[in-house]
Amino acid sequence: MADEVPEQITFDDFLKVDIRAGTVVNAKPFPEARKPAIQLWVDFGPQIGVKKSSAQITVHYTPEKLIGRRVMAVVNFPPRQIGPFMSEVLILGFPDAEGAIVLACVDGEVPDGARLC
Repeated sequence: MADEVPEQITFDDFLKVDIRAGTVVNAKPFPEARKPAIQLWVDFGPQIGVKKSSAQITVHYTPEKLIGRRVMAVVNFPPRQIGPFMSEVLILGFPDAEGAIVLACVDGEVPDGARLC
């Protein structure tokens, strides 16, 4: 995937993807997931509220260290059932050299729910 040349999209296509900043307010292990994962509850501010997600980020993060952390997520994908858990947003990250996910984050203070533009 990393070696593929991405298909070009229009700016209007980009605007369809709603990426927001939020703060992790709760996190716990997700032992029922097929691959190691953590369940996250992220506050995206008063307009969107708190949304749930399952993220395969256990190599670099523990639930305790995620509370209060700022993350970025796609908030306009349809919910997805992951085992007994309904994931409502897609938390964003990048693979490290070994393929483990490192969270994408905001550099600086922005309000919960701020949209990437």
